Amino acid sequence: MAPERLQKILARAGIASRRKAEELIAGGLVTVNGQVASLGDKADPAVDAVKVEGRRVPPPVPQRYVLLNKPPGYVSTVSDPEGRPTVLDLVPPGMRKALVPVGRLDFQSEGLLLLTTDGEWAQRIAHPRYGCAKTYEAKVKGMPEERDIERLRRGMWIEGQRTLPAEVRLLRTTGRGRETGNSWWEVVLRQGRSRQIREMFFRIGNGVLKLHRVAIGPLRDAELPSGAYRELDPAEIEQLRKAGRTSAKLQGRKAAEGEEGEREPQGSEPQGSEPRGRVPRRPPPAGGRPPRHPAAGRRRPSAKRRERR
Repeated sequence: MAPERLQKILARAGIASRRKAEELIAGGLVTVNGQVASLGDKADPAVDAVKVEGRRVPPPVPQRYVLLNKPPGYVSTVSDPEGRPTVLDLVPPGMRKALVPVGRLDFQSEGLLLLTTDGEWAQRIAHPRYGCAKTYEAKVKGMPEERDIERLRRGMWIEGQRTLPAEVRLLRTTGRGRETGNSWWEVVLRQGRSRQIREMFFRIGNGVLKLHRVAIGPLRDAELPSGAYRELDPAEIEQLRKAGRTSAKLQGRKAAEGEEGEREPQGSEPQGSEPRGRVPRRPPPAGGRPPRHPAAGRRRPSAKRRERR
């Protein structure tokens, strides 16, 4: 095995996250072959004796890539301070070591969720900078108006931050006859803010009744039962890795397009705009006097013209 950075070795062994591992190294708590390690040091765990506070780091955990169909009623974390069931409860104990969720689905949401021991791979999929597209089906109360759906597509302000543009299309309605009833929508996001879809529909007055994630990048599995899991094959692992890189490019392009849409409201005026009814003042040119405004009134006659009159 080729030498690896110590923080990566500790993370793969399930000792700590990479950030926490860096703190352990910086604090002088990690040794390699009896020598205190420094940040940036590398080692081969199959050959070198890597220890944390005097205890040898066990052999690295084999990389696992798991697809889980999360049912409602589970939190997408390794543990929960409130004692609620977690998604790791749905996999055998022998597979749980160093296994972490990639991103999250909230407690009442359901659908596809990835679990892995590969931190770099997880970051390519879940981090806002690289996050690959995720597709959801949302059942919402009533039928939103088209202008409100356009707000979701362009991106909207939530808690001081603007969401990236989203793909939103109507799937079906539940009404019979002339009644519209509730409606099902397909939503494709390229960022993963907490409860984002629920917040988006809530802000246009149509609450989410059910939320189901049906795809992560190119990965779908309609045959996977609720609560079941399976391991990904090498082709699926690489497809998702590439999807993260592709989505990062699309994300920048869509964010630039969305800047021309609505701005965050501040009181009754959009942020950064002049109050309605006022003409914005133009700054004077460097080294000269302020420009004249033709709309301010008729031009005054010169002194010679006044004498002639």
